[in-house]
Amino acid sequence: MRLLTKLILPLNSSFRLTSFSSLAESCLSLRRTVTGHDENGKAIVISDQKASNIVKPGHRPGVSIHNLWRIDSAPAKVFGPEETTNETIGLLPPENGSVFRVIEFPPEKGWIEDVDEAAAKQAWASIGAEHVGDTSGKPAHPLMHRTETVDFALCMDGEIYMVLDDSEVLIKTGDVVIQRGTNHAWSNRTDKVCTMMFVLIDGTFGDQEP
Repeated sequence: MRLLTKLILPLNSSFRLTSFSSLAESCLSLRRTVTGHDENGKAIVISDQKASNIVKPGHRPGVSIHNLWRIDSAPAKVFGPEETTNETIGLLPPENGSVFRVIEFPPEKGWIEDVDEAAAKQAWASIGAEHVGDTSGKPAHPLMHRTETVDFALCMDGEIYMVLDDSEVLIKTGDVVIQRGTNHAWSNRTDKVCTMMFVLIDGTFGDQEP
């Protein structure tokens, strides 16, 4: 059973929500176009602008999480809200929902060495997911975590290691990952930002949890 299924935090929480106009650290500018229908049922563009829901969690210096869309039910309501990212969004999708985002992962050298179990726990709590961290005492990476979701990931630019319990895979530009509720971490060991696209779909471990 999920301990946390939906999180929408007030903007005075430990998140920092920043618009593109004031985001000096981020080099990524995402144009988001949203379609809909007019009063006559004709297909139209209802929004065409820079994506502005950007979370910069303090636990990972330089990380920018660009939240692009959120769905709060399955099946999705096609004629639902025309905007779903005007509130702060946590790590996890809503119950029975999904979240679409792009994350910029900066190099981790110089700070990851100082992340211990307590710091990792605080890090996950800062984005509303305090229960997802690895509590085995011997994680393969300080920010190992496991979510009750199926995640689709695409490496848009750069490269990053996907760290698992006993192995790791180098993910390069154009590579796709299907993350099926496994314990993992993302480790950028290069000297440049890696940009990843994610769709997180709410799920359940059910009776098959290992």
